[in-house]
Amino acid sequence: MLELSTPVQYVKGVGPKLAEILAAKGIATVDDLVHYLPFRYEDRLNPRGIAELRAGEMATVIGEVRNAGLFRTRRMPIFQLTVGQGRSRLRCIFFNATYLQGKFEPGRLIALYGKVEEDSRNHELQIVQPQFEILGDAAEDGTGAEKKAAESLEVGRIVPIYESAGQGRLTSRWFRRIIRTALENLNPDLPESIPTAVRTHLGLISPRQALWKVHWPEAGESLADLQSARTPAHLRLIFDELFFVELGLELKRRQQKAQTGIAFRLDDRVRAAIKKILPFHPTAAQKRVLKEIASDMEKPYPMRRLLQGEVGSGKTIVSFEAAIIAIENGYQVALMAPTEILAQQHYFSARQILENAGYRIVLLTGSLDSDRKREIRRHIAQGNAQLVIGTHALLEEKIEFAKPGLVIVDEQHRFGVMQRLKLMKKSGDVESSGGGAAGQAGVTVNRQTALAVEADVLVMTATPIPRTLALTLYGDLDLSVLDQLPPGRTPIVTRRVSDQRAPEVWEFVRKQVAAGHQVYVVYPVIEENEETELKAAIKMYRELSGKMFADLNVGLLHGRLDSDLKDQVMRMFQRGELQVLVATTVIEVGVDVPNATAMVIEHAERFGLAQLHQLRGRIGRGAAKSYCILMTGGKVSEDGEKRLDAMVRTSDGFQIAELDLELRGPGEFFGTRQAGMPSFRVADLIRDRQLLEAAKREAAAVMAGPNAEISEVEISRALVCMRSRWQHTYGLVEVG
Repeated sequence: MLELSTPVQYVKGVGPKLAEILAAKGIATVDDLVHYLPFRYEDRLNPRGIAELRAGEMATVIGEVRNAGLFRTRRMPIFQLTVGQGRSRLRCIFFNATYLQGKFEPGRLIALYGKVEEDSRNHELQIVQPQFEILGDAAEDGTGAEKKAAESLEVGRIVPIYESAGQGRLTSRWFRRIIRTALENLNPDLPESIPTAVRTHLGLISPRQALWKVHWPEAGESLADLQSARTPAHLRLIFDELFFVELGLELKRRQQKAQTGIAFRLDDRVRAAIKKILPFHPTAAQKRVLKEIASDMEKPYPMRRLLQGEVGSGKTIVSFEAAIIAIENGYQVALMAPTEILAQQHYFSARQILENAGYRIVLLTGSLDSDRKREIRRHIAQGNAQLVIGTHALLEEKIEFAKPGLVIVDEQHRFGVMQRLKLMKKSGDVESSGGGAAGQAGVTVNRQTALAVEADVLVMTATPIPRTLALTLYGDLDLSVLDQLPPGRTPIVTRRVSDQRAPEVWEFVRKQVAAGHQVYVVYPVIEENEETELKAAIKMYRELSGKMFADLNVGLLHGRLDSDLKDQVMRMFQRGELQVLVATTVIEVGVDVPNATAMVIEHAERFGLAQLHQLRGRIGRGAAKSYCILMTGGKVSEDGEKRLDAMVRTSDGFQIAELDLELRGPGEFFGTRQAGMPSFRVADLIRDRQLLEAAKREAAAVMAGPNAEISEVEISRALVCMRSRWQHTYGLVEVG
C-alpha cells in the first residue's frame, strides 16, 4: 500500500534510476506524482473520422500508418506521414524532423492531435506538426489491435496527455501507466484537512475522487472544462493549494497582531509637525493613505503595511509623514533603499524637507569609508540620528539603534527573498538581538535600552502589483494604494517607431534640448558582442556624442561604472550640466530629474513591460509635456507586440501589471530570484483568481473559529497540514 509520502521510486515500474529523472521534474514522492497533472486531454472516446474533418478545427484522429518518409527541400528536410481509415487518407507534415525516420511502421495504429489545415496547392486536408502517439499494430492478432487498444488506457476514453520527461524517455504514455498504478495502490483513506464547512460552502469533492477524476475523466465530462481546468476535480485540487497558502498568511497576520507593538500618539503637536514639513498640498489619495498608516501606528501591535503607488504619486512624502509620527514620539526611523543612487536621492529629499524642521538625518551606504561609518554608527547607537537612510548596509553592518520605532523599505521586492526574510523575520528575540524592532531592520538595538516591542514596518513599491500577486506575495501585509498623481502632471505621450526613422527621432531630441529640456536615451545592453546585433550603450554613446550630438553635453550611465562615477554622472544630469544621458536600465529606479521631458528607448521590444513602464516613469515628473519614444529594430515577437501596444495604449500601471502578469506568469513577474512566490503544482494565479479570493475568505473564517460551523479539531488539523505544505510543497518559509 502506497502513502502520499512514499518515495516515488517504490511505485511499481519506477525504481531508483527513473526516480532520478523524475526528481529533476520536482517529483520525489507519490504525492508529487499524482499531482503531476495532464496539460491537456484528448477525446479518444469519439475520435474524428478523416472524412468528417474540416479545415481550422483542432481534432484527434486515430488511424493506421500507410506510408512515411523524408524528403529534402532547399530550405529544410520535411518528414511526411500518411494515415488512413479505410479509403480515407490524411497527410501529416513535420519540419526538420529527421529523427522520425524509421519510427512509423506501416500498419501501426497511431493517435494524432493537431489543427486541420487545407493545402493551398491541392486543397487536401493535412495536419502540420501534429502531436502523436503510437498505439499498437493493426494486424497484431485475430481480435485486432483496435479492440485491444480500446480496452487499454490509450483509446476508447478521454485520455490525459502529460509533458514528457528525461529528454522524452518518460513519455505521456509512460506517465499514464505509472500514475494509474500509483492511484490503484494508494491508501484509500486519504486524510481530509479542509474543514467540512469550507468543503460544503464550495461544493468540494473528496481528495481521492479529485485525483482519480483529474487523471481519468469519466465519459460524460466536458472536454472544454477539462482543458480549462474547471472540472470539480480540478477545482478541488486548485483550492487545496490556494487555501493552505492563504491559511498560512492569515496565521502570520494574526500572530503579528498578537505581538506587542508601539502605540504611537497622534495628538495636535504631532499633526502640526506633519503639516509643517509638507512642501505642497497633499492629494486626496495621499491623505487617505496617511490616515490608514497613522491608524495602524496608533494601534498597540506592529504595523505591517504595503504602500503601492505609481512613480511620482508621492510615496516618499507619505513615508516622511509616517517618519515624523515616530520621531515626534521619541523613536528612530530606518529607511532602506535597494541602490546607493536611490538611497542618496532619499537622503537629499529628506534633508530638503525635514532638516529645516530640526530633524537629524544620516546616510549609511557600503561605499562610505570605515571612519565615516564608525562615526555614523555611534550617532545611531546614541540616538542622535533620528532618520537613518541606507542600502542593504543597514542589514549587514553591526548597527545598534537606541530606540527604533519604524522601518521603511523602498522597492522591497528588489532586495530578494533572503533579504526580505532577514528584514521581516529576525524580530522578536529580546535576549539575543536586543529587541524585536531591530530584527525588523536587520540590525540590533542598544541592549541597555532594549524594549520588548516590534517596530512598525512600511514597505513601498512603485511596481504596481496585481491583486492576485498581492494576495500571495504580500498576503501578510495590509495594503494601501496611492492611485492619484499630484496636480500639474501632464500625461506622457508614448509613440512607437522603427529604427529606420532614427534620423527623425534624433532631430526631435535636438528640438527638446533646444527648448531647454533634457533627454534620456536607453539601451538594453552595455557592450556589443558577436552573438547579438543589439545596439550597445557604450558604442551608441560614442556615436551620439561624437556625431549626432557633438555640440551637446552627453553623459553615459550604466551598471558597471563604480558608485562614485555613477553618482557624479547622475548629479551632473540632475543639475542640468548634461543635456542627453545615454543609459541602461540602471536609471529604472532612482533618478529624479523634473526637467527631463523625453526618453528614447532603443530595441524597446527587448524590454519587459513592467521595465518599460518603470523607465517611462523617469520622465513626466515636471509640468512640461513629456514624450516616450519606443524604437524597435528587426522582427518583433507576438508578445513583444503586445507589450509595445500596451505601452502606447495606456499609462495605467495596474492595467500594465495585469497584462505583464499574463504574459510572463507569476514566477517571472519580479524575476525568479526576487519572486518569493509559492511553487504551485496545480494552481495558476492568473486563471484561478476567483478561487484565490475564495481561499482567502475561507482561510480568514477558519482562523476566526472555532464556532458552530468549524471545530477546534478541524482547525488544528488544517494548521498541521498547512505547516507541512509551506515548507515541503510551496517552498516557503516556516510559519507559526
